[in-house]
Amino acid sequence: MTESQFSAFCEFRTWYASWCKVLFDELVAELRPLQIEAAKIDSLDYPLENPVVYNSALDSVEKNDEIRIVLVGDNPGKDEQLSKNRAYLVGLSGKIAANFFVQNPELKIDFRKNVVILNKTPIHSAKTRHLRFICSKSPRIQTVIAESQIVMAQKTAELACALDCSLWLVGYSELKKNGIFAPYRTALLESFRGNEFERVRVFRHFSMNCFLKEVRSFEKNAPNEKTSEILEKIGQNHRKEIFGK
Repeated sequence: MTESQFSAFCEFRTWYASWCKVLFDELVAELRPLQIEAAKIDSLDYPLENPVVYNSALDSVEKNDEIRIVLVGDNPGKDEQLSKNRAYLVGLSGKIAANFFVQNPELKIDFRKNVVILNKTPIHSAKTRHLRFICSKSPRIQTVIAESQIVMAQKTAELACALDCSLWLVGYSELKKNGIFAPYRTALLESFRGNEFERVRVFRHFSMNCFLKEVRSFEKNAPNEKTSEILEKIGQNHRKEIFGK
């Protein structure tokens, strides 16, 4: 990163850590019981340690690192919220993602060194769809979850532009109209100027190999195309599908 890019990243990192702490302090008493109640719907018991999760992996980013992608998942899950982790995409989905780049060295991307991983909201749930249940139980939490998405969309757009890199949205079903992440979708559209939105790519989630299956399907139908070209096609197609541009 250049001096200005690293300065912008450090400013974002400092803000994000502070903001997550504020959210944690303000919400923990009301949020934790709702997260536990939501998990009982269809999840096994697990130790809920961090209702709001800052990605501590950001703390290891250094000036000499080359950031190629700002990647946005949904929200922190069971593995991500554990105090021993406090990092995003560290469970099975993260392993699938990391392995994809290892198996495609021509992309020249180390998932843990060249990718800044964020979420649409730092508020945890055992499964993303549980956010809908949590919102139904508390108008206050519903408002905060929506507002957190708007802030994350704005800050993420600023960061991607400052670092001059691609912005990948991974997992898009809930970005659609009436989806859990509709506020994020609207805010992201409004956060770019001119043709800056061209840096956005949208993909299926890494979970259940959805991302990989789609890439492999494209490879089968276009055996002579490079993986980088296939990723461009998939990412742009889904962007137009979700955002209309």
